[in-house]
Amino acid sequence: MLIIPRGRPVHSVIRQNIVEILYFFGKGYGYDIYRIYCDLFPKVTLRSIYYHLRKGVSLEELKVEKVVVEQGDYSWGTQVEKIYYSLGKKAQPKMLDIVKKYFDDKEINNAVEISKKSENNNTTAETKVMLKEVLVQ
Repeated sequence: MLIIPRGRPVHSVIRQNIVEILYFFGKGYGYDIYRIYCDLFPKVTLRSIYYHLRKGVSLEELKVEKVVVEQGDYSWGTQVEKIYYSLGKKAQPKMLDIVKKYFDDKEINNAVEISKKSENNNTTAETKVMLKEVLVQ
């Protein structure tokens, strides 16, 4: 005879996807996780992401890494509280290929951008040196 537990199942696809994101991302705050989630998986609401972040902390799948209060000019006031999350001790990442590829592509794009900025800075420096030489002559 099979005994079925009462109530809702503890497992959540959304929370498991958040665990996958944090496995490759390391740590992040709610809105960053939401943006990455929407890039990779079917769209969910920001409210749902925050719910699963809190639920993940209570189930020890996630943990609060740090809380940062930043000052600024926001539509709701002058400060924002960013809660950074990372993987907890009960997290079980499956290392999905789609998430790994997303972060690998991001690293490649960041490396290309840094390379382009470096080239632009070198070109600017070379131009300044050439101008100094012309002015000296």
